[in-house]
Amino acid sequence: MEIPTDSNLIVGLGRADDAGVYKISEDLALVQTVDFFTPIVDDPYWFGQIAAANALSDIYAMGGVPKTAMNLVAFPLREMDLIILRRILEGGLEKMKEAGVVLVGGHSVEDRELKYGLAVTGFIHPERVLTKRNLTIGDFLILTKPLGTGIINTAIKGGLATGAIVDSVTRLMATLNREAAEIMRDYPIHACTDITGFGLLGHMAEMVSEEIVGLEILADRIPIIREAFEFAAMGLVPGGAHKNREFREGMVDFSSSLDDIFKDILFDPQTSGGLLICVAKEGAEGLLKRLKEKVSDQAALIGKVVADPKGRIWVH
Repeated sequence: MEIPTDSNLIVGLGRADDAGVYKISEDLALVQTVDFFTPIVDDPYWFGQIAAANALSDIYAMGGVPKTAMNLVAFPLREMDLIILRRILEGGLEKMKEAGVVLVGGHSVEDRELKYGLAVTGFIHPERVLTKRNLTIGDFLILTKPLGTGIINTAIKGGLATGAIVDSVTRLMATLNREAAEIMRDYPIHACTDITGFGLLGHMAEMVSEEIVGLEILADRIPIIREAFEFAAMGLVPGGAHKNREFREGMVDFSSSLDDIFKDILFDPQTSGGLLICVAKEGAEGLLKRLKEKVSDQAALIGKVVADPKGRIWVH
């Protein structure tokens, strides 16, 4: 299949990345992304917030600033009251306002399954685009949010999560990556991605695939929602985690001390997860300190870029 392109396309479909980037002028490029999905929480207002935060995250991961958005809606008009749709849209609007984004339109269809999300356009300088490439040996990896939301959401659907856990994880997923993205602009960042459907290791695999570097990950440094261990041990692991593991486990070398529950968490599909930031060694300490102070005390330095094993991930 021949995909249309031209000389102004900076990031396209040639290799998996978080968003597309198109150069408009010498100092301006557009960053474009789209994402929508079915409800992962019962409250329609919070679902709207989470879906919006998730879509906006791709722009932040590329180093851009989101500017405009369009709603994408699939709604079962004959099965659900329109007040539900109104609350979803209100949640999305609230998150867009927080991000400084203007809603410029959208599209809706009648469907048997409810879905909501955004198409987002952002701005960036053409020479400051961050992708999943450009990793440099000696760089450090910093993760800004804990893992485990996919497993927790499975427990929520099964009615096994307490109200406190539901509230905590809902707020975590609805939190924008805006502040983390703003902070990292002050540091020597070589690459970035947001952790979503492919899980931590799935997104890491995209970063080192076909590269001449590898990643060394320190298992005990990875921030993980505490309840995720309990629910994973009960078998509440989403099917997406198993698919992620089947697809990418061949690129990962695990220490013998790590059990299958821990491995499942590292492949757990996240919704509106944190940023995985690849920063030069000299900027890592300062970046982590500011992220802990301004974003989350769970932000953590979890590994580094190494010369060997090339194109692989070593977790120990």
